[in-house]
Amino acid sequence: MTTQQTTTVQVPGARVAPDAFAKPDSRSAGALPGSAHPLGATPGEHLGRTGTNFAIASSIAERITLCLFDGTGAETQIPLQDNDADVWHAFVPGIGPGQAYGYRVSGPWDPAQGLRCNPAKLLLDPYARAISGTLSFGPEVLAHDLANPDAPSTLDSSAHVPRSLIVDPAFNWQDASRPGRRYSDTVLYEVHVKGFTMRHPDIPPRLRGTYAGLAHEAAIAHLVDLGVTTVELLPVHQNVPESFLLDRGLTNYWGYNTIGFFAPHNGYSAQVRAGRPGGQVGEFKAMVDKLHQARLEILLDVVFNHSAEGGPNGPTLCFRGIDNPAYYRLAPGDPRDYYDTTGTGNSLNAGDPITLQLMMDSLRYWLEEMHVDGFRFDLAPTLARQEGGFDKVAAFLDMVAQDPVVSRAKMVAEPWDVGQMDSYDLGRFPPLWREWNGKYRDSMRDFWRSEPIGIGEFADRFAGSADLYATAGRRPTSSVNLITVHDGFTLRDLVSYDDKHNEGNGEGNRDGTSDNRSWNCGAEGPADDPGVNALRARQSRAMLTTLMLSFGVPLLLGGDEMGRTQRGNNNAYCQDNETTWFDWANTDDELLEFTRRLIAFRRAHPVFRRRRFLAGAEAAELQWFTPQGAPMDGTDWADGSALAIGIYLDGSDDPDRAEDGSALLDDDFLVLVNAWWEPLDFTLPETRPQAGWRVEIDTYDPVLPDAPATAGAAAAGHVTVRPRSVVVLKNPAPR
Repeated sequence: MTTQQTTTVQVPGARVAPDAFAKPDSRSAGALPGSAHPLGATPGEHLGRTGTNFAIASSIAERITLCLFDGTGAETQIPLQDNDADVWHAFVPGIGPGQAYGYRVSGPWDPAQGLRCNPAKLLLDPYARAISGTLSFGPEVLAHDLANPDAPSTLDSSAHVPRSLIVDPAFNWQDASRPGRRYSDTVLYEVHVKGFTMRHPDIPPRLRGTYAGLAHEAAIAHLVDLGVTTVELLPVHQNVPESFLLDRGLTNYWGYNTIGFFAPHNGYSAQVRAGRPGGQVGEFKAMVDKLHQARLEILLDVVFNHSAEGGPNGPTLCFRGIDNPAYYRLAPGDPRDYYDTTGTGNSLNAGDPITLQLMMDSLRYWLEEMHVDGFRFDLAPTLARQEGGFDKVAAFLDMVAQDPVVSRAKMVAEPWDVGQMDSYDLGRFPPLWREWNGKYRDSMRDFWRSEPIGIGEFADRFAGSADLYATAGRRPTSSVNLITVHDGFTLRDLVSYDDKHNEGNGEGNRDGTSDNRSWNCGAEGPADDPGVNALRARQSRAMLTTLMLSFGVPLLLGGDEMGRTQRGNNNAYCQDNETTWFDWANTDDELLEFTRRLIAFRRAHPVFRRRRFLAGAEAAELQWFTPQGAPMDGTDWADGSALAIGIYLDGSDDPDRAEDGSALLDDDFLVLVNAWWEPLDFTLPETRPQAGWRVEIDTYDPVLPDAPATAGAAAAGHVTVRPRSVVVLKNPAPR
């Protein structure tokens, strides 16, 4: 066998703690060929020697150099001499967990042809399990010369970019049995790792804003008491901010700017804060372990549509310098530029085998090694644009369906992207997928501000959006129902502001959508008027009740249950401060208790968690009535101005089945909906006689009167539903 020559050069160190790196062992001078599989840096044994196998894919590289760093910044360069099927590899004895490394890639430089290799740039490993250090913007991180973009930069970027770290994968898992929630039993809770705990008084300051903070008993207690089943985390892949945000004194708080698809973001790690680079991996695993022990699932918001390298004039940190045409979609007819369907300057090339493998390997890694339960895919149509237009049998979607690991995970698509004729067209994803339902969001917001959307539109969304999803193999749970998410107003702001107030973002309030479909209930922003605040509270309860009782999978934006406000900022992606952090000291306790009871009500009654569509003129399980108690007919459905309806759900007629095969029998319910600004008298329709109707929920007043009084009111055959509110009546089934 042959050994490889090494070269040691002195370069300034990156901005990391001195103990971040293990010093290269003298045996590293005897690098061996190693293996092309798996990609990344894998510690282990080879021919009886302990070390690390390094493997990196590039179809255009002419030479790749592995660069090892010690704590002083000394760089040991090891050329990778072996290449199998476009994978360059070597096994380096004496190198193990904690070692910092990167790559330099030599190859063609021809921007006009989309070729951008430049060995002056130190590059991250696309498969790095952990990343240490920060990015310092400047001309050094650009692959091109500022004075002549067609020429390569000669400036060395090493002192300005983070390092990849070798990680020990060992972990003592305790989550022998993962929660495994059915979609019909799932309540999603979208939350930011940092923002959730940064101001929590019961979490130690050293843990706030970290994975360990989210794993703290106080954080888990809130989630369990609330009753949600599945925590959907905003991006936790390693990400970097955009330079223009740093220039404004801001940062990319949401994290939709990924540079490492295998690495937990080091900024959310208490271990890293304490001077232990690489500790974010074990800390993340410990968080997942704790959440699983509490029977909570974890979904990751993943950003496979673009990377943090931006447009062609952006920094070269990883993918661009390794194999630009493989990782990015180049503009047809002008490969100097990128074909951008994300609004970020680039789109990852989901039609190239190297990028497809990266995506699939990353998904499997997070499922198998990090134990997460599924994913929400940002701007998901971009992943299915193999030839330009969205294709439901595109390679990525096909590979997901066939993969024995990934196909069993929860898969949720954000089913729109940017700037294409087919960028917004819901219901296109294969049956395996669930979709954020933007039509549900828009229609329910409009309905509860008394906009005449048509009562049929309300009914379609409430009953699972059959018009979008009642195709072969799809269920009501294909629809992820949402009123608010991270992108837009919080629920409190939705009822407190007519207009966005994004001045703090530094763009003159031009950023963020103006199509909020919000209503401030009579005053813009915080109000002292008790009547305005009471109306806002009722609006919030009505929308939350609609969300939790609709067929499909409800998604609750973290903090909506406690009245979290961003003071009218509907695009708070760059606000890593009290604008976005949960304010635990000013919780709306009444709203929090109402939301808890509402989620518990949904959990207790399978009639609101149906796993199949209920349709047809003779469908006894789901019936629709006018406020006068008559079945809805064609004329009623055609009334575009109607804002009230009665919904009857039969709990014993053709029920769904439980996992053990038993019938999920339930009580019967009437849901009376009044979006008018005046009270409305409902005549109760004739249904199966049982024990008699009683009020279970009245969103006008979160504290119900005593049971005999409510039962008596309903027994008279009439119920007055007060303005802009929902009343839920129960007729107990005989047991």
